[in-house]
Amino acid sequence: MTNRERVLKALRCEPVDRVPVAFFHHFTEFEDWNNGLDNPDAIRRNIEGHKPALEVFVPDVIKVMNDTLMMMPLDVKNVEKVSDLYHVRDPKIVEQYAEAQIDLTKKVIDIYKGVDAPIYVTSFSATWVLRNAFTTGLPVYGAQEPLMHRFLKEDPETVSEVLEILTDDIVELNRILMTECGADGIYFSVNNQGGFFPEEIHRKYIAPSEKRVLEEANKIRDVNILHICGYHGHGNDLKLYTDYDAAAYSVAVNAEGTTMGEARKLFGGKCVIGGFAQDGVIYKGSKEELKKKTREILDECGQVGVIIGDDCTVPNDIDDDRFNWVREACEEYAAK
Repeated sequence: MTNRERVLKALRCEPVDRVPVAFFHHFTEFEDWNNGLDNPDAIRRNIEGHKPALEVFVPDVIKVMNDTLMMMPLDVKNVEKVSDLYHVRDPKIVEQYAEAQIDLTKKVIDIYKGVDAPIYVTSFSATWVLRNAFTTGLPVYGAQEPLMHRFLKEDPETVSEVLEILTDDIVELNRILMTECGADGIYFSVNNQGGFFPEEIHRKYIAPSEKRVLEEANKIRDVNILHICGYHGHGNDLKLYTDYDAAAYSVAVNAEGTTMGEARKLFGGKCVIGGFAQDGVIYKGSKEELKKKTREILDECGQVGVIIGDDCTVPNDIDDDRFNWVREACEEYAAK
């Protein structure tokens, strides 16, 4: 099987000759993230970083890492009341952001020309985008945003309306990245780590706009992946996402305290992606330790409807050859 054939079969929960692997890491440092519009050199380094990684590991699943342009820019500095949220979106900035994202995507996809593997673009939910705008510059990335809680308590309908407005931009950009840039699908990142939003708030006011991103993407491609972002012990309640319609679910089983097999059951037998903790054995272990962990994961969840990966992105300075070790372990396991 080619990498593309293997991954598509895994997504359809069909038998494969060996389980695919999907590990990703950023190519720029934290201070460069989301700063591409103000720092063209960071975008250049972001794009160029894909090249040396490809020389070491030819991926089963290609993901365009858009470190410098991850989140659509919003201006929240003057937000004091709920109605101010209607003004956080600057059309000119959103247009510049989309143009830069399209250019980055085309250039990265060109780097992978000749690699027969599905290509995904990273997409973030409107909730992620708004929360990011409120946390940028805080000491702890992802720290609690008191205004989000207050606004949802005071006027959740307005917050939901604003999320839908932002989702319009996200949906349109995803459409262009798939239909004009050549991406096979979206790798759609969502989270409700630590129950940041109460379940009833999430289901009524957060989930609808997130589900719409997938619904619109599914009209174009049927291989879209939901990345339920958890890391370093920051887990999610996976039950909140069982009615999100994706071809596969990237789950942080270590952060959530579950297993790949249990996650697959929870999502109705659909394909799941994960298994490794992002800075554990995959980053620090010996070759034999890494292969042993791979075998343990496959013993627990089997080889159908599974893609081996990790909770979230692995450290930037990882040796990409380690991903080859995981693939070797999958090949050896299948040959038993």
